Amino acid sequence: PRVNSSLSSDELLLEDLETEGERQLKSLLHQQLDTTVSIEQCKLKRRCFAPAAFYKPFGEEAAGALTLSQFQALEESNKETSSLRELGLSDSEILLWK
Repeated sequence: PRVNSSLSSDELLLEDLETEGERQLKSLLHQQLDTTVSIEQCKLKRRCFAPAAFYKPFGEEAAGALTLSQFQALEESNKETSSLRELGLSDSEILLWK
């Protein structure tokens, strides 16, 4: 925090303190004004999201009493299906792959 040097620590003025929100805004402003960004840096920041239409709750298959090995196999299958969906495969293509 910025501190007015003429005041003791007990007499700090609130307007002389920098808040977390102000720090975040300054950080965002510096990121927006930075024009030295390369394509490779943009690729590293890229995030992938699966479309909402392909979401299938995991709980439906896992409902009921399962052993640990059955649940782990189901979870592994679900991970594989999710990764195939992220690659852009449809449900029929995923069934054909499996």
